[in-house]
Amino acid sequence: MESRGHLLTEQSNPNSQELDRFSSLELVDLFVEEDGRVLQAITAAREAIAQAIDCTAQALAGGGRLLYIGAGTSGRLGVLDAAECPPTFCTPPELVQGILAGGEAALVRSSEALEDRFEDGALALVERGVTAQDVVVGISAGGTTPYVQGAIAEARQRGATTIFIACVPIEQVPSQADLEIRLLVGPEVLAGSTRLKAGTVTKLVLNILSTSVMVKLGKVYGNRMVDVSVTNQKLRDRAIRTLVDLTDLSRSEAESLLDRCQQRVKLALFVHWSGLEVEEGRSRLEAAGGHLRKALEGE
Repeated sequence: MESRGHLLTEQSNPNSQELDRFSSLELVDLFVEEDGRVLQAITAAREAIAQAIDCTAQALAGGGRLLYIGAGTSGRLGVLDAAECPPTFCTPPELVQGILAGGEAALVRSSEALEDRFEDGALALVERGVTAQDVVVGISAGGTTPYVQGAIAEARQRGATTIFIACVPIEQVPSQADLEIRLLVGPEVLAGSTRLKAGTVTKLVLNILSTSVMVKLGKVYGNRMVDVSVTNQKLRDRAIRTLVDLTDLSRSEAESLLDRCQQRVKLALFVHWSGLEVEEGRSRLEAAGGHLRKALEGE
């Protein structure tokens, strides 16, 4: 097997050569210093991330899906981001999907050996019926994961838009993806442990990507989650507070309005501000592609 020692993610960090001698306070200070490189890496990749937001939003608006695929920490982070979209943005579970080498069992038990099968990554996309409408985001800290490479190859063959997220420079590990997001955080405090800075920077970028895409899709008004799924008491309270904060309604009036609008905050806001009946408000919102601001402005 070819050595991976030359990869940026596998190199030894000169700042942690004596890590086993550090006091607890020195360990904390070192991690703080090293984690500061995470935001620098995101800033350096800002244009590529913005491009990823735009192409993903366009694909989803056209009926496509966003699929993250990875192994180990990278794959788990994709699954986590996908799982949080339905409760946050009221999206159907199939719209944003996380695919992890080894499946659900690998969420809680290490299955890194499964990342070595190129064909399994391709098969995962075949099983999900990936098409040219979809966006496939391959996540691999070191960039060499065969499972992810197989997925990218299959996605390209099917005409899907492909995005590759890695923490090594492109000259170390080229890819065939349509768009590259290279997050160069440098060697880890614990050599090769990419659950650290590489995992942190990946989590932040997935936060940015999915949240920004949902903003583009009209899931947000101002900085409020107006497409939230009211599935428990906490979320119902948040929905009512949003209505109270954004309107002149009392809490009891907001509750009544939310109930009339089938627990849909966005519809409740539109009905209140437009003066329309619920069914007419729903039709107008749908005609505006679900964008509350566009519906209010009559676009």
